Amino acid sequence: MTTTQETPRDWWKSAVVYQIYPRSFADSDGDGMGDLGGIITRLDHLQRLGVDVVWLSPVYRSPMDDNGYDISDYQDVDPMFGTLEQLDELIAGVHERGMKLVMDLVVNHTSSAHAWFQESRASRDNPKRDWYWWRPPRPGHAPGEPGAEPTNWGSVFSGPGWTFDDATGEYYLHIFAPSQPDLNWENPEVREAVYAMMRWWLDRGVDGFRMDVINHISKVVVEQPPGLLDAEVSTLPGASPYGNQSPYVLNGPRMHEFLQEMHREVFADRPNGLITIGEMPGAAVEHARLYTDPERRELDMIFQFEHVDLDSGPNGKWDLVPLTLPRIKESLGRWQTELADVGWNSLYLGNHDQPRSVSRFGSDDPAHRVMSAKALATVLHLHRGTPYVYQGDELGMTNTVFEGVDDFRDLESVNHYREAVEGGQEPDQVMAALRHKSRDNARTPMQWDASPNAGFTTGEPWLAVNPNYPEINAAAQIDDPDSVFAHYQRLIAFRHGEPVVVHGDFTLLLQEHEELYVFTRSHAGTVLLVVANLSSVDGVVAPGDWAGWSGAEHVLGNVPGVTSPVDAPLLPWEARVYRRSA
Repeated sequence: MTTTQETPRDWWKSAVVYQIYPRSFADSDGDGMGDLGGIITRLDHLQRLGVDVVWLSPVYRSPMDDNGYDISDYQDVDPMFGTLEQLDELIAGVHERGMKLVMDLVVNHTSSAHAWFQESRASRDNPKRDWYWWRPPRPGHAPGEPGAEPTNWGSVFSGPGWTFDDATGEYYLHIFAPSQPDLNWENPEVREAVYAMMRWWLDRGVDGFRMDVINHISKVVVEQPPGLLDAEVSTLPGASPYGNQSPYVLNGPRMHEFLQEMHREVFADRPNGLITIGEMPGAAVEHARLYTDPERRELDMIFQFEHVDLDSGPNGKWDLVPLTLPRIKESLGRWQTELADVGWNSLYLGNHDQPRSVSRFGSDDPAHRVMSAKALATVLHLHRGTPYVYQGDELGMTNTVFEGVDDFRDLESVNHYREAVEGGQEPDQVMAALRHKSRDNARTPMQWDASPNAGFTTGEPWLAVNPNYPEINAAAQIDDPDSVFAHYQRLIAFRHGEPVVVHGDFTLLLQEHEELYVFTRSHAGTVLLVVANLSSVDGVVAPGDWAGWSGAEHVLGNVPGVTSPVDAPLLPWEARVYRRSA
């Protein structure tokens, strides 16, 4: 891939991104925490895999209340991870291998330990007071008493979305944890400080940003007596007692203005070769078309959550409902269709905020794990969009084992357990949901080999290693042509060599089929057909007339040494890819 100034502006369409969660990737000093030194020693693994971009989750200085997504200094590295000089070494090492480095950036909120917030809370007339969202208590209520919050908005991490500050007698807004106060993007001084920091990182050699919950930065700030607008409270059993703040903090009225300003101030005068990715919970297709339309100059692509919310019931993430393949196909297929003429998709099934994709969408049964990991990757990578590989996906890593609530480290999981049990839910029921969907499933240490602690650390790991690491690890796979790792290599190489994968039209077939995921990609006289049995059912046959594919080339598959016609029965979790002329 070209890394010079001649790089096409949309180079990322043919790229594959690899996400590193630094705390869990590789530990170089034996303290049980992954670090930059460990990442540097493993760059050859990423080069061998064939990826183009490394997305680095936050390594900034932080109290680590939310594992680094609470930043206290945007222009320094937390000592847990190493030094700024090591980060420079990492950037250089990535570039030397022909890859690019994307930094995770959290600018909806800071840590409460950030100097900006410390000044803001110092007094009501501090110059930085308006850098955050401060409001007096609700009229008729004493400061700090229950129900005195300016609105009834809830926090994503449980509890109220406002915290009372004794020093000045007012409340500050935090959509996430109390230690993560929201920045006030209505203030132009805040925006310019953020843009200056972003320019500083680009000058240092970073190739772009993945921006965490970026569509929260514009709030609905309409005031009406007695204050900000209250939100609707669910009346369903087991629901949070607080209001749903989403309508007031997602995709707000100035979002496009802010993103276009960011583009002008940070990216417009830079050479081609950068990438901007926005994480956007609650974004629908119509939002994505605007955010990623290249003519609007906002973002290159977004992370949407629709397909990873399909197993969430009316009470949200922890209210588990069954996943069905037709629903998954309808969702992903609609995003393919609606972004076909403008915009771009981010393709992912898992990341640091989601459970392991093979356990959620595939099968972690030892009899089917390898096949299902390969099948899911085949289907995902052959959609239109930029695929993301979360660390360990290329090995088929699975959800881990949690004996009790004390095994969790994730703030969201721990807070939910406490609130749910205090609210009357059965502990076993709460634990079942946590075991299935907790973010800690994806944060267990990377499984490098079969040595103690999976080769991740010589010390005590911050989060227990998945017990299945002796069977599932990189050392056992990198030289095995039938491994999950080898299949990912083939998929990535296929993407790089086949323009139809990058540019082709997408057509979903057999949408209502319960086991089969089937689609075509067409471009410049070439057609690909993807047929995948995403189930543990044996002998599934694709219905229909496939005579036109009788002479097609079988170009990819996850069954070693087997090339079968389209209408041949499929094994459980078998995936095949065919190519022919249009």
